[in-house]
Amino acid sequence: MKLFLKGDRCFKEKCAIERRGYPPGQHGQRRGRRPNQYGIQLREKQKVKRIYGVLEKQFRNYFKAAESKKGITGENLLVMLEIRLDNVVYSMGFASSRAQARQLIRHGHVLVDDHKTTIPSLQVRVDHVVSVKQGSRKNDFIRSSVETARGRGIPPWLEMDADNYTGRVIALPTREEIKLPIEEQLIVELYSR
Repeated sequence: MKLFLKGDRCFKEKCAIERRGYPPGQHGQRRGRRPNQYGIQLREKQKVKRIYGVLEKQFRNYFKAAESKKGITGENLLVMLEIRLDNVVYSMGFASSRAQARQLIRHGHVLVDDHKTTIPSLQVRVDHVVSVKQGSRKNDFIRSSVETARGRGIPPWLEMDADNYTGRVIALPTREEIKLPIEEQLIVELYSR
């Protein structure tokens, strides 16, 4: 499945998923067994972990926190993953992929409410202003990412000022606004075994 992990490359013809529909290597084309229910649930969890770039222990902690909140556990989990700072920077278009957004944050190029932060997993709240540092606005990667983000679009729960390299979180995302092909119910079933 195409997870769009490589930024702009996933939108071009060089994307590996479109070139080949099977795993690489000499055994990639052989027929495999049909996965059982556990395998399907595990695949879904691994897919979400890869999309957001979260490791196992961190993902388990997100799930525990989502389970303790009021509401639907699967939707709470997706909202918590969606409002991570690295995902917000990617969604605003300051980076071409979530991995690049994580690197920009780690290197100190991103400000939250005019304070430098180097924590990609920071949970952004409503009315937080996320911006690129003044000296970093000349960076070619950031400039090209902002240009390509205009064509990609910005989620409705974010507000973006591309000329000033700033954005604001208007509201928490709802499940309908998260367009990723995720079946969160499978993850909830996996952890409730």
